[in-house]
Amino acid sequence: MNDTTVLHMLEETNAVMHGHFLLTSGLHSPTYVEKFNVLQQPRYTEALCKEIAARFVNDNVELVVGPMTGGILLAYEVAKNLGTRFFFTERVNGKMTFKRGFHIEPGTRVLIVEDIVTTGGSVREVLDVVKSEGGVPVGVGLLVDRSGGKVDFGVRTEPLLRLDVEAYKPEDCPLCKQGVPLTQRGRTGK
Repeated sequence: MNDTTVLHMLEETNAVMHGHFLLTSGLHSPTYVEKFNVLQQPRYTEALCKEIAARFVNDNVELVVGPMTGGILLAYEVAKNLGTRFFFTERVNGKMTFKRGFHIEPGTRVLIVEDIVTTGGSVREVLDVVKSEGGVPVGVGLLVDRSGGKVDFGVRTEPLLRLDVEAYKPEDCPLCKQGVPLTQRGRTGK
């Protein structure tokens, strides 16, 4: 599977949207990737996760971890394809953590899986949680890297698609300066 195939899946399901969006990172962007538009298609989700798993099949992954929400579905499917367990992290009082009795044995080889990365903040938090438990991160699998390859997690990172999409601090956003209102997520822009 290559970038063109992944982009086709995202475009076919209207997962790539154009407008004026407020991203989870707090940045603004004229392009938004609504991963749930593609993830609601089981055949695409399965194919995408098989590809992420294939990229790490020789890394002796013992556990796959993803952050809540979109990362849960992807991490589960990747773990299923690798024949291993999966956990997910949640935020408690603003801090990423394991709940539900999840615990990593020291030395466990862990693959982190996430849906969309812009700044990499959530993945870094998951990496910190994994390392604090003694887990050994072997890599990061991504559906989409919106940073254009600028994020560095200190481990091999395998995005299925790299997009070099503009993202601005609100005070520097040209769309804000033009008075363009924020686009409601789930609705396409003009």
